Amino acid sequence: MTLKHLLLAGAASLLGTGALACSYENTVPLKSLSAGFEAWKVVTDAMADCGNFEASLDQEFKEKQPEAFAANPSLYHIGGVANATLIPLLNAGTIRPLDDLIAKYGQGIKPNQMIKIDGKTYAVAMMVNAQHLMYREDILADLGIAEPTTYAEMMAAAEKIKAAGVVDYPIGGTFKTGWNLAEEFVNNFLGEGGEFIAEGNMPNINNAQGVAALEVMKALTAYMDPEYLVSDSTYVQQQFQQGKIAMANLWASRAGAMNDAAESQVVGKVKMSAAPMGSAAPASSLWWDGIVIAANITDEEADAAFKLAMEGLKPEVIAANNDAAVWLVDGFTAGPLAAGAAATAAAGARPYPASGPMGIMHTVLGNGIADYLNGAKDATTALADIEAAYLTAAKEAGLVK
Repeated sequence: MTLKHLLLAGAASLLGTGALACSYENTVPLKSLSAGFEAWKVVTDAMADCGNFEASLDQEFKEKQPEAFAANPSLYHIGGVANATLIPLLNAGTIRPLDDLIAKYGQGIKPNQMIKIDGKTYAVAMMVNAQHLMYREDILADLGIAEPTTYAEMMAAAEKIKAAGVVDYPIGGTFKTGWNLAEEFVNNFLGEGGEFIAEGNMPNINNAQGVAALEVMKALTAYMDPEYLVSDSTYVQQQFQQGKIAMANLWASRAGAMNDAAESQVVGKVKMSAAPMGSAAPASSLWWDGIVIAANITDEEADAAFKLAMEGLKPEVIAANNDAAVWLVDGFTAGPLAAGAAATAAAGARPYPASGPMGIMHTVLGNGIADYLNGAKDATTALADIEAAYLTAAKEAGLVK
């Protein structure tokens, strides 16, 4: 099973029908912790309709989940995870295998939704995600600019947009210091064909691919809001919705928000296309998002939690919220808002290389790249210092001798 196959299988799902009301009354008090984007709101709202459920939608969920799930009893029953955020919970033993619960309540779950580790299913994937190019189709058409397919073409377009003065900033980017900034490097490094971890869990970023990734990131910042180091996905989404930017490599899970008439001024104007190509692959990484169940809860609570989670993933819920994500659940019909994710996968985007060592690498990248972007260090020095920080943390974790 590959994430590309997950995406394409999800896009082929059939449209479901049925009422949206919960099919039963939940009597066990339950809580969940997940990211805060629209797809999770859809799913948790449907779960809340069953009663006795409280959802925490929090973009800092990845920092909070390990400690919250390690508590005994766990502070949450249900977790929303992705490729990388699954790893700390799995390594800590704070989530439980789901195969028995799937047999009991998961008749609609397809094999490509079952995330298996050593033969056991630990997560149920509900959607796929990737960062891909979104652009103001009206602005590019007015200025005679073709759809960009590389970052070089994107920056050439940005020059024309800047000269025309039609938006505040030609480009938006998820460059917030920490996880977001590291993910931008991950995208570009994968696009250059880089491999983050070498034999013996040694770091492998201080090389030509690493320098190229940093140089692209620095070049992009010339066309962004000067406060780009506080710019996360919500920040860029709102920049688009308020007509302040013309292009961004943004998460597919944010595509539906562009056409939300309640908060967007650019309904129907933002087009989705493939992520810009690097020298080896699209500058993106393929992700899945899905549901896990805590280990440190009673079996009765786990049973109730999984049953409730399945209520949130009913085909009729997905069909009623088709454009909120690129869903893997029956009920989804791929449309224009899913086109960018599908094109990115088809062009050969690589999966995010989730692992214990990569978790450390992601953290030190997020802490170290800003020194290059603000001119405090050159590219090779910044990368060398990041590798040194990785080695210190990896040795402490017992991953490097």
